[in-house]
Amino acid sequence: MERSCQDWMSALPEELWDVPLTDLAIPGSHDAMSYCLDYNSPLVPSESDFFRLLDRLFSCFTRPAIFKWATTQDRSVEEQLSMGIRFFDLRIAHKPNDPSSDLYFTHVIYTHLTVVETLSSVATWLESHPKEIVILACSHFEGIGDKLHISFISSLKKLFGSKLCPRKESDLTLRSLWASGYQVILSYESQAAARYQELWPAIPYLWANKQTAQGVISYLDWNKDLGRPEGFFVSGLNLTADRYYITKNPKQSLRTLTFSNWECLRRWLEEQVPGSDPKSLNIIAGDFVGPLPLCSLVIGLNKKLLRKSAVS
Repeated sequence: MERSCQDWMSALPEELWDVPLTDLAIPGSHDAMSYCLDYNSPLVPSESDFFRLLDRLFSCFTRPAIFKWATTQDRSVEEQLSMGIRFFDLRIAHKPNDPSSDLYFTHVIYTHLTVVETLSSVATWLESHPKEIVILACSHFEGIGDKLHISFISSLKKLFGSKLCPRKESDLTLRSLWASGYQVILSYESQAAARYQELWPAIPYLWANKQTAQGVISYLDWNKDLGRPEGFFVSGLNLTADRYYITKNPKQSLRTLTFSNWECLRRWLEEQVPGSDPKSLNIIAGDFVGPLPLCSLVIGLNKKLLRKSAVS
């Protein structure tokens, strides 16, 4: 793994060290933990009763389909970090009827890795890369009540300690974060977040819910015309297939759909510009960030900030 990918933030030109992270182009991983889905786990409760019945009766058909279409990544969290991913879309849940307080990641079904053991790996990786900043977006929280939130947040504070950047921090530049030793911005999509200064509010994720590259691009361009949100925001380059499409295309998978649309998405991505302008982008998340060169393309967009600086 090239050092320029593992430590791309510290390798940025010094002219960019005072640019807010909200104005940088940052590579992100959509449904980052779906590489370790547990084939035999129950469906998450939010799935429809009809689909749950179907899964009980015909699991020999439904489970392969779930795996093909719910798997969005094929690299471990450590590998994704070393490839340059700095935003992680983490969907968290507690299994029904589980007497333990263990939490898992979800995408239709649950992962076999727990949340705490995974984030421990992230904390360990950060120890070896002290100038890299990660944004962890925790969301969904199915089956998690107030007591579990309190327990989980306590675990997060123990894991990351002084690396957690507090919500009140206004200078979100690399130079300032390095000086303070902050490495983790923890977004927490729950009302519980308001009680803790270490937790940031939910980060908007622009999700097209389309199964073609052109559909995704049209949606993102439409949002660009509306103007960028304040602060962090995510533009999702991920495709979505509905159940009708999946039924009509039994030999396809999310992987084949993503790869067949990648060239069109790549051309659009190369034209984008980070920064503070209304049509600029910030975090750009995608699927299969290992085999596809999303990271290098997104990181490369930051060179345009240098050109803009030189012109002005």
